[in-house]
Amino acid sequence: MDPTADGAAHLPGSDDTALTTGAVARRLGVSPTTLRSWDRRYGIGPQVRGTGRHRRWSPRDVAVLENMCRLTSQGIPPAEAARAARAGADGAPAPERPATSGSRAAGALPLGDVRQECRGLARAAVRLDAPAVEDLLAAAVEEHGLVVAWQEVMVPTLHAVGRKWASSGDRYVEVEHLLSWHVSTALRRCTRPAVPYGGLAPGPVLLACVPGEQHTLPLEALHAGLCQLGVPVRMFGAAVPAEALTAAVRRLGPSAVVLWAQARSGASPALARHVAGAEWGMKGARRQPQVVLGGPGWAGRSAPGMLRPPSLQEALRLLAGTGVSPGPGHV
Repeated sequence: MDPTADGAAHLPGSDDTALTTGAVARRLGVSPTTLRSWDRRYGIGPQVRGTGRHRRWSPRDVAVLENMCRLTSQGIPPAEAARAARAGADGAPAPERPATSGSRAAGALPLGDVRQECRGLARAAVRLDAPAVEDLLAAAVEEHGLVVAWQEVMVPTLHAVGRKWASSGDRYVEVEHLLSWHVSTALRRCTRPAVPYGGLAPGPVLLACVPGEQHTLPLEALHAGLCQLGVPVRMFGAAVPAEALTAAVRRLGPSAVVLWAQARSGASPALARHVAGAEWGMKGARRQPQVVLGGPGWAGRSAPGMLRPPSLQEALRLLAGTGVSPGPGHV
C-alpha cells in the first residue's frame, strides 16, 4: 500500500491538489494494480509525475479515471473506454452504452449516506473487479479495525447490493456472490488461530445458524472478533440441525450459544428454549448455556432470559464477559 495513500500533495507549479494512487484507488473502487495497468496499456495516467516513483493524480486525471470506470462498467471494452475517457476530458462526446436486452451492466446502487469506502467497494463489486474488492476490504479492515469495517463498510455495501438484486429481478446475483465471497475471505484473514480451553476455564462460545439458515457472514464477523479477543469459540456455520446443535452443546459445555436467524421463518423460540435447556456436567452440578439470539429474524419473538445484542460491537463485549446489558435489535 502506498505509504502516503491517505494524504494529498500539492504539485509544484500547479494550482490543483493531487492525490496519490492509493487515495484514488479507494475513491474509485479500483485496485492500485488496475490503475497502473491502465496507465501502462492505455495511457490513462497522471499528466504530471511527482518526484521519484510516486504518482500524483490531478482532478482532471481523476475525472478521466471516473469516465473510464463508468464506461467499462457499461460493458465497453477497456481500450475503447480509454480512448473515449481521454476524448471526454477534451470535450468530445463519449460513446453510448451498448443496447442489449440481457445486459448485466452496472447500475447505481442505493447506498444513501455512507462512508466513501462503500461507494468504491460497490463500484468494484458491480464491475466484478475481484482484485479491487479484495484490496478495498483489506484496506478498510487495516484502517478502521474489524468492527467498524464490518458495521460501516461491509454491511452497508452488502445491503445495497441485496436491495439492487431484489429490485432488478435476477440481475446482480453474480455481484452479490462475488462480494459475499470476498467479505468472507477478508473476515477469515483477520481471524486468529482457535483458542484452546480446558480445566476450570469457561467453555467456548458456540456459533450456529438455525436450521435452514444459509446466511453466515454475520457469524463469521463475530467469530473473527471473538478470536481477536482471545475468546474460545467454535463455529458451526450454516443450517445446523437441531439434534446436532444439542449434541454439540452437551459435548462442549459452551459458556454461550449464539443462534443466528436472518429470516423470521427460521427463528424458532421453541428451538432457542430447547438449546437453553440442554445440560452437561456431573449430576448435582449440571450447567446450561446462555443463549444469545442474533439476526433480524428474532425481531418480535418472545424469548425470556435470552440476550439480543444490537450490534457486533455489543455482541463482542457481551461474549467477552464485560457484562454489557443486551438491548433491542440484532447482531
